[in-house]
Order: sequence, then structure tokens, then C-alpha cells
Amino acid sequence: MTAGTPSYQAAPRCYRHAERETWVSCTRCERPICPDCLRPAAVGFQCPTCVAEGQATTRQPRTRYGGRVVARTGLVTGVLAALNIVAFIATAATSTGGIQHNTESKLFDQLTLDPFRVAVDHEYWRLIGSAFMHIGPLHLALNMVALAVVGPQLERALGYWRYLSVYLLSALGGSLFVYLFDTRGAAGASGAIFGLFAAVVVVARNMGLDLRPMLVTIGINFAFSFTPGISLFGHLGGFVVGGLSAVALVYAPKGPNRTSVQILALGGILAVIVALVIFRTSQLTATLTPGLVG
Repeated sequence: MTAGTPSYQAAPRCYRHAERETWVSCTRCERPICPDCLRPAAVGFQCPTCVAEGQATTRQPRTRYGGRVVARTGLVTGVLAALNIVAFIATAATSTGGIQHNTESKLFDQLTLDPFRVAVDHEYWRLIGSAFMHIGPLHLALNMVALAVVGPQLERALGYWRYLSVYLLSALGGSLFVYLFDTRGAAGASGAIFGLFAAVVVVARNMGLDLRPMLVTIGINFAFSFTPGISLFGHLGGFVVGGLSAVALVYAPKGPNRTSVQILALGGILAVIVALVIFRTSQLTATLTPGLVG
């Protein structure tokens, strides 16, 4: 190189794409990054690696009761509604009576809650399976409308898995009360819905919200529970267990162990349900005579 000849410095190459030249560097690690690797930051740009590391160390936003803030409000509610609708369509499609008489379906017969068949044949799946069976389209529509009204707001308040836990435990609670106190059996998501009603009351009271609209709604629904053909025990069981589940979630002490306490409390409720099912099974099997159940 002779005097007076200008010198040129080679452009750095992107640390993720070695074939690309760039004069831009990450403001955090100072490594060169190409346009495809640029991630806007408060000042300048960061590389994908630094962005991922920053997100991993950033505390995720939480709901009032410890759950992660839901990315899509109503996601779990929508999935639950879809499962109920698909189950109804399946029973209607396999029933000789069609959509209006879907109870004639073999699938409906295998999943509906029949206390004697649970006790004698040990078909315990009916305790949860019956919560997804409905008697006719009107029964399904009423429950799904109620789910759409109370579900999303409760899902937003609790987070995904806490909300789902309340729903499923409430469904089991409704089946449990029918199993304990009623030999006629039942079907439908009403127990789970009433559990959500109770959970909304618990959450609203904890937040200091006006309970009167919800209490009126619950009162009207309980009034309909005395209609012939409606399972009052299923509604009561769902309401009681749903309320207890919500209390366990809402009033768990704040701190690093709150989630563990909530899980243990919900597990305790499930354990009590299982114990009562075992107790009732022993009662029924002790009193039944051979040949009573076909």
C-alpha cells in the first residue's frame, strides 16, 4: 500500500448468518446482526438470543390469584363448549331417534350417570362423562349459553388451569351429589355451570364487586332446579364443590408457595370426592340384591 491510498475496513458479518455483512450490532451483546436478526429494543436493536434471554428473566404478568394472564380470553371455555357440542352431535348421529331423541344412542347410555351401574359395574367414568351428555338440543343450548356468559370472565380472573380445575371439580361434585342422594341418575353440564356460578360469587366478593345481579341469576336458576326432570342434587353438588374450589384458589396465601397451596387444596377436594364415591359404592353394593340391575 502506497502513501495516500485510502484504506477500507471489511464489514463485520452477522453472527447468526456468516455470509451477510452488516454494520449494525446488538445493543446488549454488541455482536453484529443482519436485518433479519434485528429486534427493536428500547434503545437500538437486540439480537434474537438476547431477546430470548431477557424474556426468560422477565417476570410474567399474573392474575390476582396467581395464574398467568391469559393470552386468549375464553380459550378454555370455547374448548369445553366444543367438547359438549361434539358429544351431543355424536349421540344424535348414533341415535335411531335423531337429534330430538339422542338419549337412545348407545354412547349416551354408556356415559350418562346411572348410580346403580356405577356401583355394581364400577363404571366410574360416568361421574365425569355424564357432564358432557345432554338430553336434547334445548338442554345443550341452555347450558352452553350459561357457560358463555360466566365462563370467559372467570377464566380471565383465574387463568387457564385454575379455571379448568373449578369446572371439572364442579362437574364431579354434581355427579357426586346425585350418586349420594338420588338413584335416578342425571346428565348434563349443569353441575359444572352451577360450580362456575359459585366461583363467580367468591371472586366477585373478594374483589368487592356488586353481587346482586349474580345472586339474582343464581336464584332464578335454582328455582328452575325444582322443575320435574331437573336434577336439583346435581346443581347443589356443583355449586358446593365449585364454591369450595374457588375459595381454595382465591384465599390461598400470597407468596412463592401460593400455587403449591392451591394445588394441594384442590387435590384435597378431589380426594374427598373419591372417598365419598367409595363410601357410597359400598353402601349401594351392600343393599342391592342379585339380579336387581340388568
